[in-house]
Amino acid sequence: MAFDAIAVRAVCKEFSEKLTDAKVNQVYQPERDELAIVMRTKTENVRVLLSASSANPRAHFTAHTKENPKSAPMFCMLLRKHLSGGRVIAVVQQGFERVIDFQIESYTELGDLTVKHLIIEIMGRHSNIILTDDNSKILDAIKHIDFTVSAVRQILPGMRYEGPPPQEKLSPITASETEILAAIETSEEKTVDKLILNAFEGISPLVAREICYNVFDCVDYKTSDLTDALKKRLCNRLTDVFALVREDDFSPCLISDGTKKPIEFCALPIKQYGGAADVQSMASMSEVIDGYYYIRDSAERQKQKSATILKIITNNISRCAKKIVLLEKTVADAQNMDKYKLYGDLITANLYQIKNGDKQARVLNYYETDMPEVVITLDSALTPQKNAQKYYKKYNKAKTALIEANKQLAIARDELAYLESVEQNCHMATNEADLNEIRAELVQYGYIMRVQKKKGKAEVQKMSDPLHFVSSDGFDIYCGKNNVQNDYLTLRFANNADLWFHTKNFPGSHTVIKLGLDKDVPERTLREAAIIAATYSSAKHSAQVPVDYTQIKNVKKPSGAKAGMVIYDVYNTVYVTPDAELAGKLRK
Repeated sequence: MAFDAIAVRAVCKEFSEKLTDAKVNQVYQPERDELAIVMRTKTENVRVLLSASSANPRAHFTAHTKENPKSAPMFCMLLRKHLSGGRVIAVVQQGFERVIDFQIESYTELGDLTVKHLIIEIMGRHSNIILTDDNSKILDAIKHIDFTVSAVRQILPGMRYEGPPPQEKLSPITASETEILAAIETSEEKTVDKLILNAFEGISPLVAREICYNVFDCVDYKTSDLTDALKKRLCNRLTDVFALVREDDFSPCLISDGTKKPIEFCALPIKQYGGAADVQSMASMSEVIDGYYYIRDSAERQKQKSATILKIITNNISRCAKKIVLLEKTVADAQNMDKYKLYGDLITANLYQIKNGDKQARVLNYYETDMPEVVITLDSALTPQKNAQKYYKKYNKAKTALIEANKQLAIARDELAYLESVEQNCHMATNEADLNEIRAELVQYGYIMRVQKKKGKAEVQKMSDPLHFVSSDGFDIYCGKNNVQNDYLTLRFANNADLWFHTKNFPGSHTVIKLGLDKDVPERTLREAAIIAATYSSAKHSAQVPVDYTQIKNVKKPSGAKAGMVIYDVYNTVYVTPDAELAGKLRK
């Protein structure tokens, strides 16, 4: 985990420097397991984010804001009651654990001055945010932990707060050089980085590998190769690193891959990646953590919120796919219907030579020029005439089945195309408003049950804006994020002469170039619009994706078609490779 005790100490130092004597202005709870606290320092308002998310627990200053629920959760209301207007008197790290204690002085309703402790434990899925009084009595926690969850440590209102159980490891803050060397010599681990991890508390795998790299120029040096001289070198390096931590001498950095996607962060300088990653030094630990987690946590929470919708969509896609297989089999089987009519005709023409009780009839097929012999299976319990009627019934049944199956097959294929487009829209959604539009669309078409709301003023939800790009030649390009937006762009927003783009045979967004007064679209703008259409489609990871484009006047919506479903027959096709980086540069 990147957020080790060293990173906690670094961010705690920043909290202590900036928040001491700051006042608590507002407390928000935008997520079930996350707090945003606005505090007023001597010079400015700052926003502190505390998250007990199982996937991305953290604490830091943040420049980002989130939409808050209309009704504050109970824990948030309790914090407002006890902390609003309070003064931060200290921010401390408990021992060398991933635990930060915000000590806040405030007055009770009776005017008594008290000290409350807002404690965040940053421990993966065991992370929590806890409010206690000055006697360590738990007032409440963002997550209640009872005996059914943990038999070791319970976190419930009214109980006494006790910190996480101590680890049987050396602390980098207090360990002496003699203790460090002894830990190295007595370790039974196979590699040096594992030795460091298991001997010293609060060290992340990243830092352990970095120490190993500093000493041995590799990250997985074997302990069996350690000589006395190398053990001493390792001990000296550990002593130096621990001294930096004790003296709060940090060098925050953010590590990104070739696509600029953050992959790690650290409070100490990192060199182990060489040229394989970009290591960017930053002024503050909070800036590093905020940059690292903003994209990662947003994507994780969006994934969680879209999971229910995606499950409904995938279940219906599976249903449609199975239905199409069965209908295609029905159509294939019905191709034999002409044979049934032929058998009925041949039996009728040869009634004089077929006897009751015959199991088969050998007759000449006089419909063909060479009149080949045909063997027809008969039901011996039926007369020849009834055998002929049986084949005519099978013919009529197959004929009716073929007509109905073809009709249902077309409907099922249209539904599958629609559901796949909604699935693509879910993957494109960037916030809850986008998901709400998709959910409303699925309610409209009966895929999600409509919830009866209490009587009162109906809430009108404003449609979110489509994606907006400006081409290298200055043309406005718009791209729908869901089927409702696709319909709006194509049927209402665009003019007849505007250009419309869509990936051929792939679910994707409707993309429109607004021409304005300039009707002469450069080739570069055409390609950029096609790249945007391909990038925001299910073919975004493919190469040479076919993208159709035409004037809006050639795009029609069939009567009764679902949102986003259109047809067109006059078009050109261009082949492009999706490019998210280019789309990002062109986006407004």
